[in-house]
Parts: sequence; C-alpha cells; structure tokens
Amino acid sequence: MVDISSIRPAMPVVGSEDSEFAVVDRLIGDEMIELNRDAQGLHHYIPLNWVTVVDDKVHVDRPGRDAMREWSLTPPCGPACGHLA
Repeated sequence: MVDISSIRPAMPVVGSEDSEFAVVDRLIGDEMIELNRDAQGLHHYIPLNWVTVVDDKVHVDRPGRDAMREWSLTPPCGPACGHLA
C-alpha cells in the first residue's frame, strides 16, 4: 500500500515512463489528487489508486499520455470541496 500522507502540493506527477505530466495541487479526501490548473485554467483529477510510489515525485501506473487521456475534469465532490458541481 502506498503512503499517501507523503503527497504534498507542488510535487511532480510522473507516468510509468518517468516523464512528468502534471503537478499536485492538493489531495481531495483519500480518493483523488487535484492537479494544478492547466494553460486553460482547468484542474484535472486522478484517483489515488493510480499511484504506485511516492518519493520526491508521485508515480502513477500508466504512461503520462494515457493518464491525461483518462483523467477527470470534474471534481469528485462539487461544492463540498470548494468547487462548483
């Protein structure tokens, strides 16, 4: 099991090919990572169950391009976590 307590804001997120594709903004509960806004001002969300290792980076179990294709644009909790639904 991965120790998610060591995930911090501004940590790079890297795919299985060790290429950075995002940066952590914050954790949302014990299920999701909110990523920093992109160039269009949008947050993206990935599930914590993708995380395989946390060291100085957050490593996920798929290549970055696949993660970007599969990430969510919708916050998992709407107004409850400070976002509009």
